[in-house]
Amino acid sequence: MLDNKLYNRKLSLREKIAQLFIIGFKGSDISDDSEILRTIELEKPGGVILFDQDMVHNKPVHNIKSPEQVKNLTRLLKEKSELPLIIGVDQEGGLIHRLKPEYGFPETVSHKHMGNKDDLVYTRTKSEEIAKVLSEVGINLNFAPVVDLESNKKSSIISKRERSFGSSAELVTRHAMAYVEGHQKYRILTCCKHFPGHGSAAGDSHAGFVDVTETWQKNELKPYKNLIAEEKCPMIMTAHIFHSDWDSSLPATFSEKVLQKILRDELGFTGVVISDDMQMRAISDTYSLKDSLLHGLNGGLDMFCFGNNLLPTEVKLSEAIDAVEELVINKKISLERIDQSVKRILGLKSDYLL
Repeated sequence: MLDNKLYNRKLSLREKIAQLFIIGFKGSDISDDSEILRTIELEKPGGVILFDQDMVHNKPVHNIKSPEQVKNLTRLLKEKSELPLIIGVDQEGGLIHRLKPEYGFPETVSHKHMGNKDDLVYTRTKSEEIAKVLSEVGINLNFAPVVDLESNKKSSIISKRERSFGSSAELVTRHAMAYVEGHQKYRILTCCKHFPGHGSAAGDSHAGFVDVTETWQKNELKPYKNLIAEEKCPMIMTAHIFHSDWDSSLPATFSEKVLQKILRDELGFTGVVISDDMQMRAISDTYSLKDSLLHGLNGGLDMFCFGNNLLPTEVKLSEAIDAVEELVINKKISLERIDQSVKRILGLKSDYLL
């Protein structure tokens, strides 16, 4: 439910647009004059995302080096933010974990391990362990669970990294539900991904164009349908995959048919839709910043993730806000479309961050 105290604040157009973005930044130890604190204070982003490694320059420390350091970092970030700030991380468990044992964090297990064990109490317990750590260090969003079906055993980005609970929609639903419930115990926001299903893809959208026209199956929607019906999906992340039957020219992240007709109209989703990282090459190789923002908003995205950890050139939040503001002024995106997303985002923050 939307907290009117948040939404009824008089936000300027730029402040509204800023809420549409989750951004990444450099630095693990920050001071009052650091760029990210100035950005939060001046531009007021919707949120930030933390990484442990600098993937552009292949350096070991990015934002995370110890529990105490992360706790201090998140405290400073929140103190600078006028509106409640989403602080997100990819901490699925197993191979996908930014809070690693070598930095002083506990071991985790993968979704595949949970699915193979097929013990819902075990899955919930392991999820609670992750959520407890996130809560202790001030992180309030985990980009998990993965609800992709393990349709393609050769998938380099899902199956081979043990990110799927399994190949059965029923099994994935049960374990994703237990995983979300484990996080809810500690009021950690979860994000089901990657809609409408990345599990059948042979390629990796980090590396380029991925076409699932011949491989995707409708049962990949079942976990989303079930989780949405049980109100276990406050946020959903899109996949940068292409399917010619959905859209003859645009990937799922930009497709009105996928995000509006399938996700909202058919499956009844009313929460926040966020993109996967917009700097993944399936998007960045083809679309300019302005075009990607135009397609995303007109397609139905509420939030954009720019991790600033995949390409040498960072996306500045001020530049992204400028681009959307220009699109609104030129009537290529309506103010009503912006307001729809801002209401959903502030409603989500009211439910989880206040």
